[in-house]
Amino acid sequence: MPDLGLEVLFKGKNAVRLLGGLWIALRISLISVLISIPLGILLGALMTWKNPVMRAILRVYLEFIRIMPQLVLLFLVYFGTTRAFGWDLSGEVASVIVFSLWGTAEMSDLVRGALQSIPVHQYESAAALGMNRVQTYLYIIIPQTIRRLIPLSINLITRMIKTTSLILMIGVVEVLKVAQQIIEANRMASPNAAFGIYLTVFILYFLACWPISLLAKYLEKRWK
Repeated sequence: MPDLGLEVLFKGKNAVRLLGGLWIALRISLISVLISIPLGILLGALMTWKNPVMRAILRVYLEFIRIMPQLVLLFLVYFGTTRAFGWDLSGEVASVIVFSLWGTAEMSDLVRGALQSIPVHQYESAAALGMNRVQTYLYIIIPQTIRRLIPLSINLITRMIKTTSLILMIGVVEVLKVAQQIIEANRMASPNAAFGIYLTVFILYFLACWPISLLAKYLEKRWK
């Protein structure tokens, strides 16, 4: 039987350390999501306005964040702004800032698409029934938008959880950083530890993201 290096997990507190690293990644993702969703909804709604200046500003923000790789944004915020402005940012705070900016941009585009996907005749039918603008949005537009938006938003959460693996590059001790530390500490005693440890990291990410993906698929089928 091949040596997978799994015995390293049972040495000391290695398994507990991996779970602690996963919690740091999930915590950063959760905080970023809680910030991104309300801001994304607001900016997405503003993108549907007919004000050309507002739409142009938001489009520039959206394209800048989407084109720029998350790793470059992490370096820019963590290393660049601390040198330029002289403030002291921890790796976790910098990560929350970057993922909130990214999540807000992605969420705003989802909201814009969901709002614009509502057919024009829905507004016209509401007006024909005597509904005012507030009633139209409250009873017709918003419920349909939410049904389109929730599965897409849940998928964004899974993407954000997986992308937090990049934060090890700015020194945040999340699950991949812990894995590297464990592998390096056992390099001589367990030369095959890398396979077992990274396999465990894969399983941890899978267990964190799979239920969320199932929920998105369930809601999408239910509301189709």
